[in-house]
Amino acid sequence: MNLDISNPSVAPVANIQVAPSANAQVAIAADKLKRTVSLGDRSLTILDDVSMTVNDGETMAIVGASGSGKTTLLGLLAGLDRPNAGTVSWHGEVINTLSEDALAKKRQGTVGFVFQSFQLLPALTALENVMLPLELAGNVDAQSRAKEWLTRMGLGDRIDHQPRQLSGGEQQRVAIARAFAASPSIVFADEPTGNLDTDTGNEIIELMFKLNRDEQTTLILVTHDLDLAARCNRQIRLARGKVI
Repeated sequence: MNLDISNPSVAPVANIQVAPSANAQVAIAADKLKRTVSLGDRSLTILDDVSMTVNDGETMAIVGASGSGKTTLLGLLAGLDRPNAGTVSWHGEVINTLSEDALAKKRQGTVGFVFQSFQLLPALTALENVMLPLELAGNVDAQSRAKEWLTRMGLGDRIDHQPRQLSGGEQQRVAIARAFAASPSIVFADEPTGNLDTDTGNEIIELMFKLNRDEQTTLILVTHDLDLAARCNRQIRLARGKVI
């Protein structure tokens, strides 16, 4: 890995889309997904008959109005939730029928997550937050790898700071370092700039797209930002739980 983004304030390269290889394999496939929740004596359908595929190295944006099912779909694709019907596959393996333990093991080293609310553990330092998933995956170089990634994210002098001592943009950079440090093949991002000001959000997006290209990951993100969505190879638009 040859990556140097120690100066995160890079010039924007809006609307640059890097097409996946013509020989790319399917990274994620969803087939006829349905997700419902019970509300007393009735059932609410959040997603209905959603099917899609995403190739290795591709970037895809999930867009739609609030309440359209975007975050629910992301959660199903990421294995954080299970559908009531249908299947989700990663590189040809159906994941929603795996046991919790098997699915947790499958996620290690396969997927990374970036959330709107950062999801950093408040009692841990930036270094410890990045180290934790590496240690859980049995990485013997967890500390050195976490330091390397934080340095490359421009946070080499902040590794011993807890989340409350970091700005929103710095916290999201820690979260991105945590997501990419284990070399995942797929990264899921749920409104990654939702809690950031415009300038900081733009810097974060530049970093994520650069990392996606350099690390050759598959990136799936939920966003309300149509300009951001337009930078992805493809978009999937939801309305009332259906693809439109």
